Amino acid sequence: MTTKYSQQNSIRVRMAPSPTGRLHIGTARTALFNYLYAKKTGGAFVLRIEDTDVARSNPEFEKDILENLKWLGIAWDEGPDVGGPYAPYRQSERTASYRQYLEKLLEEQAAYWCFCTPEALEIERQTMQAEGKAPRYAGTCRQIKPEDAEKRRDAGERGVIRFKMPQNTATRIDDLIRGPIVFGSENFDDFVIAKSLDEPLYNFAVVIDDYDMQITHVIRGEDHITNTPKQYALIDALGFPHVAYAHLPLILGPDRSKMSKRHGSVALGEYREQGYLPEALLNFLAFLGWNPGTDEEILSNDQIIERFSIESIQKSGAIFDQQKLDWMNGMYIRQQGGSKRGPLLELIKPYIERAGFADAFNKYNFNDQSSILALVIERMKKISEFVELSEFFFKTPEYDRELLRWKNMTDEEIAKSLSETQKLLGAISDGNFTTERIDAALKTYAEHLKDKGSVFWPLRVALTGRKASPPPAAIAAVFGKLETLKRIQIAIDKLAS
Repeated sequence: MTTKYSQQNSIRVRMAPSPTGRLHIGTARTALFNYLYAKKTGGAFVLRIEDTDVARSNPEFEKDILENLKWLGIAWDEGPDVGGPYAPYRQSERTASYRQYLEKLLEEQAAYWCFCTPEALEIERQTMQAEGKAPRYAGTCRQIKPEDAEKRRDAGERGVIRFKMPQNTATRIDDLIRGPIVFGSENFDDFVIAKSLDEPLYNFAVVIDDYDMQITHVIRGEDHITNTPKQYALIDALGFPHVAYAHLPLILGPDRSKMSKRHGSVALGEYREQGYLPEALLNFLAFLGWNPGTDEEILSNDQIIERFSIESIQKSGAIFDQQKLDWMNGMYIRQQGGSKRGPLLELIKPYIERAGFADAFNKYNFNDQSSILALVIERMKKISEFVELSEFFFKTPEYDRELLRWKNMTDEEIAKSLSETQKLLGAISDGNFTTERIDAALKTYAEHLKDKGSVFWPLRVALTGRKASPPPAAIAAVFGKLETLKRIQIAIDKLAS
């Protein structure tokens, strides 16, 4: 078969997800690469919904796909929600076009009605397997005359439409990522292209849609490679120009098997819910199978677009490194600090509310909320982690009195240290109860002791109920004098009970 690409000057790419589940992380990566290529080349990016599987398609899944792609920062030029010159962009609304081309193939005897029952096909499959052959349709109905097929249909016999795959030929795919791939026709049987004139299947519908929407380049996962010869054959039979294909490497788990739920979250929305920033996730997904050719790992959307090229996409599978995603997201979170703390606090609020700390959080003014964020932001990998890292600011901690003990200190020594600390901090005026003033007072007291830990450890635990936390002086400054002294007293009372 010859390969004749569209002569259209402007590049048009598409993403065609099926609304049969939440947006998969792999589908999002494919959408991103299409988007990047369109932006880099000045082309158009089309979003098309493949909802011909009526039983499994769900409007809620379509909503999830659209919302999460938009959240990720991927915008399309044409689609079901924005329209475009080649509407409609849902397959369920394109039945008339499919029927027209199905009738054309049947009329030209490039396709035929098959009346083989599922039971007969299963027996055929088992027989071939027993003979050590790859299961394939034997072409039983290939020679049925069109008029005879029509009579059988008029009599109520149910059938499907199969495409006549060319025999004794080879199909060469000049893949933009993988180079030439050749498929022999002996590997393909007459496959089903429609359950009826109004029920097209994937390999057929996608060819019609790509032609009708003037798609020039199809960028998709490598799991679609074996579909390409079938689509080439359909394209030739219909007289359409070929599109250019680029098959992306699969996203793999750490064990190098295909990414699945056992490796962690696979729905993009789950990462959004966990508190990953869209900029970080987009940056991370872009590097799954592509790199800019430098050691840089943090790039803005504009930088990624500027440096993106299909030639730089790797052939081998891309490992989904959760630790790298967490590191990258943490970097983006810290970029949101400083002057951008307001928007970051807004992102944090839903997690605070979910944890039941909204009232306690709102008792702090904006500056104190910002101070809390500044104290924990270095340890945050996800927005959701703010709650766990800072919850002692919103409720009095519960802890065992043993946690107050530093090394071999006795209860009396711990109580004395806390009492002295309480007196020192109580002597600081409310207006001067700052991190610097508190820290200076504590260090002056600790200088006269053999072990500074005997001052700072019990105080840290009294304020937070934890072994690890931000510096006690900074925590006390956010609490204010009254709450700080209250928590120290609770610790002293624990030792006395």
